[in-house]
Amino acid sequence: MQPPLKNESRVLVFTLSGLNETMENRYFLLSLTALYYPLIVLCNVTVIFTIICHKKLHEPMYLFICSLCVNGLYGTSGFYPKFMYDLLAHDHVISYAGCLVQIFIIYSSLLCDFSTLTVMAYDRYVAICRPLEYHSVMTSQRVLECILFCWISPFFCMSLLITLTSRLTLCGSSIEKLYCENWSIVKLSCFSTTVNNVIGFLIIIIYFGHAVLVFCSYIYLLRKCRKSIEGRNKFIQTCVPHLLALINVTTAFMFDVMFTRYGSRDVPQSLRNFMALEFILIPPILNPLIYGLNLTTIRQQVMRLIFKKKMGISE
Repeated sequence: MQPPLKNESRVLVFTLSGLNETMENRYFLLSLTALYYPLIVLCNVTVIFTIICHKKLHEPMYLFICSLCVNGLYGTSGFYPKFMYDLLAHDHVISYAGCLVQIFIIYSSLLCDFSTLTVMAYDRYVAICRPLEYHSVMTSQRVLECILFCWISPFFCMSLLITLTSRLTLCGSSIEKLYCENWSIVKLSCFSTTVNNVIGFLIIIIYFGHAVLVFCSYIYLLRKCRKSIEGRNKFIQTCVPHLLALINVTTAFMFDVMFTRYGSRDVPQSLRNFMALEFILIPPILNPLIYGLNLTTIRQQVMRLIFKKKMGISE
């Protein structure tokens, strides 16, 4: 029997070193996080509750927005509670199983954002280019299939990546981030990671392909909508928010992918942390604000809900 490789051992916990250089500001960061995370929850829950409670909003576009907000709650739950705990703890560690679960939640949520925005682009294409056929195309069955696609495909991709990662023999346990990330674990492998790299890049290409497809479809829609004032107004009201959300998610994903693989260690820790956190910080709060404030129908229903509660309290 061959002796084990040097430094090879069964990793039971990982050390997260992303906070090491910013611990003097931990109480300030904790205060900000303790305010910001409940705000994310409040904004997303408000939009979800408004859409569910009003039958007028039980249309495909609003159901997709509801799914997007549910995903925002799901993804942030994988980061913020653990992050706040780490800000109070002396040692920043996470179990092996907990690390894999965190990777699954955070990155399946990110991929779900791409899938949902792609489905929403298809919905807008049918609404604008084939308005007479809209209700025959976007049936309840089709909407359900689209929502299932938005959730099942990211779950499948991340399950595949997690399975491949869990089979690696690791020669280290230090992750230079605030949270667990798949590539950071793969880099710790004692042996070749070609299969992990190939599958990982294929998934990245597929989901960047989603973004390219959406951008191309909106360019086509913009050309169609230029012909009438009504078409331009419809595009601005319903498609521009989708584009803003997509640009936000795509930019954040690109930063995370490129910096994790090719970023320099000479970059200050605080900047590295911000670049790694961008897709966890911005999309979960921006999505409900974009759709809650920009789309007139949702904004009106939210305001009615708020004023009804105030009236009830005053009475």
